[in-house]
Amino acid sequence: MKQYLRESYGRRFEEELLQEIEEVGVYKEYAAGSKIMDIGDYVRGIPLLLSGALRILREDEQGDELLLYYLEPGTTCSMTLICCLGDARSEIRAIAETDTRLIMIPVRKMEEWTARYRTWRNFVFESYHNRLNELFNTVDSIAFMKLDERLEQYLKEKSRVTGEEGIRKTHQEIAYELHTSRVVISRLLKKLEQLGKIKLHRSHIEIIDL
Repeated sequence: MKQYLRESYGRRFEEELLQEIEEVGVYKEYAAGSKIMDIGDYVRGIPLLLSGALRILREDEQGDELLLYYLEPGTTCSMTLICCLGDARSEIRAIAETDTRLIMIPVRKMEEWTARYRTWRNFVFESYHNRLNELFNTVDSIAFMKLDERLEQYLKEKSRVTGEEGIRKTHQEIAYELHTSRVVISRLLKKLEQLGKIKLHRSHIEIIDL
């Protein structure tokens, strides 16, 4: 845990804070696809991502999901921080996009560290700022981008986050995350293949030129 912590946060936090994190943090590992937090759960800890990636989702009244953003090493979930302050239930679902390592920090440390450590305060405010910008980007893409443009953006971002040139998602899973139908996604993927931007395989989507 110590190695991953210092690789991800060593330049961001002072030594005293790093030592406290090592003392009170609970190290966890999740395989790709694992559900780490669900909508309606009480938030019992603050996740500090050490490696891997999480995708953060919302759900509508019909149970359809919408991808909000990804969390990557060196970050945390601002919506989790908000829930910690208000002792509220989670309004998001967090799924491990790849094999993931993280440290869970007890909720009671949130206010204590905010008062004691300038670097922690800066980290919290930066997390709010970054996640808010990502939410704005999500809203903008839904409101102003055509679905084919959103799909290309989705594929590029998924490839960047996972570090792979192939996307191992079914057409239905992509449709869920983009809040549309499988038929539409299949048609748009076929169009991208005809343009030479991707190649469709049985188990994955190969990115060629997006």
